[in-house]
Amino acid sequence: MRDTTTEYKVPEDMATPSDLAKPAVDKIVKALNGLVADAFALYVKTKNFHWHLTEPHFRDYHVMLDEQADQIFATIDPLAERVRKIGGTTIRSISHISELQNVKDSNVERVPPLDMIRVLLADNKAVAKAMRETHAICDKNNDVATASLLEIYIDETERRTWFLFESGRAADTTGH
Repeated sequence: MRDTTTEYKVPEDMATPSDLAKPAVDKIVKALNGLVADAFALYVKTKNFHWHLTEPHFRDYHVMLDEQADQIFATIDPLAERVRKIGGTTIRSISHISELQNVKDSNVERVPPLDMIRVLLADNKAVAKAMRETHAICDKNNDVATASLLEIYIDETERRTWFLFESGRAADTTGH
């Protein structure tokens, strides 16, 4: 799991009451904030590739990456709000995201389309793994609501992984 050097104390007036024990809340909040950071990073990377794509399968990949970016973005607010619902605080800035993210940024000016697909495939697999690890923390600490939310997002992430896998495989067989 993630290990961050920055720990944020929850201001008393922001510490939403919860029946979850404080140590459980701290573990869940830490894991969820890592997922929020990764969702932001993966969203930006997916949009970057969507915007800079050029090749024979342009339209198919362009539309797929746009849909995937929208889906990733849609997970951010519910995950961050879940942090608040259980008494924690969440992401505050781009620099805070960069402290917590495991998904690596892509600042390369030109990435070949098949490499884009492979990178996003690996990133989505890593995000699904982190979600499963967070789900296990939630299970261990009786946070059924967060676990339920993660089950939906794990399924969506696996669907993105499947589409990227099949798209990359199709490109490999056509020589693009």
